Amino acid sequence: MMKKLIILVLISALAAGMIACHDNSSDTSYQKETKSVVQTEYETQPEMQTSAIQTEALQEVTEAPVQKETGQADQKKTDFDPYSTDNVYDLNPALFERQDGTDYGTLLTDVTYFSTTADDDKRVNILLPPGYDETGAYPVLYMIHGWGGDYTAHLYDGSYLHMLYGNMYRDGLAEPMIIVGVDMYTGKQAIKDDLDGYGLRAAYDKTVDDIAVDLMPFMREHYAAAQGRENTAVAGVSEGGAKSLCTGFQWLDKIGYIAGIAPDGNVISVSGYYSDSYWSIPYFDVLPQPAQDTMPIYLYLAVGSEDPWNIHSTEYFSEVLESMGVSHQYDYVEGFGHDSDFWRVCMYNFIGKIFK
Repeated sequence: MMKKLIILVLISALAAGMIACHDNSSDTSYQKETKSVVQTEYETQPEMQTSAIQTEALQEVTEAPVQKETGQADQKKTDFDPYSTDNVYDLNPALFERQDGTDYGTLLTDVTYFSTTADDDKRVNILLPPGYDETGAYPVLYMIHGWGGDYTAHLYDGSYLHMLYGNMYRDGLAEPMIIVGVDMYTGKQAIKDDLDGYGLRAAYDKTVDDIAVDLMPFMREHYAAAQGRENTAVAGVSEGGAKSLCTGFQWLDKIGYIAGIAPDGNVISVSGYYSDSYWSIPYFDVLPQPAQDTMPIYLYLAVGSEDPWNIHSTEYFSEVLESMGVSHQYDYVEGFGHDSDFWRVCMYNFIGKIFK
């Protein structure tokens, strides 16, 4: 009898131990299964049954919104290559004229900001795109005039640049963007009329810093201007073309798109370019070499075959860029001179290739 009792006790203990072992195994299996589901969500979803609790936890992980850094524009990743197509210079004149039923955006004139570089107020004209939303984030094109001009030279109500952008935007040829007409003169306004050529040239050179140090922060503070070099372009003609190249290469970390249209030869020294004058004083000793992550996204040089002054300088800058291994598009265009007829067709090409 005693033996039977001992055997029954041993059997009961053994059964209890097996049940306990089975329960522990089930807990471990559940924990591993839950962990596996979460870890593999971004690879291959495992084929298994999940409990309601597991499903809810998984949804919380996979459906949580990604936080976007405040002030940053949405980055578009496309396969567009601005160098893959030739530029076009035989354009329909209607592109530069007001057309019925076309929205030309909102033009703000005589906008004032304080420039620490000039230690004085400066003014700009600003074109906001059709459908402008102050809660959005728009790339910005800074446009620089030539010698003797000002911020109204290319951007005013009914100007070629105003009409061109509106017509291109209507036809799907241009991205939504803000365009700023820059005043190259960066100095005390009270003495501007008293300056000689050397003084004016020195004041023009300061716009290189003014754009990055003063104007760009002003645009971000007061308008829906996107940050980042992929959202920033600078273009200019003649002396403004030289300053566009200077600004772009001085601030390669801030500016991704650069257009130098018939630029004067004072970016770097150009042999034989108006020697011993304020026209020939180089801004750089040598052109800064871009790093891999600061290469211009699109760099455009153009000059007309009838240009009386800047064929040699434009060609030389192209040769230097080639020797540096900097990709760029250089166009020598038959039949054009150094005037607004050329500026406007070049801006058509540049606007159509930026911020894609």
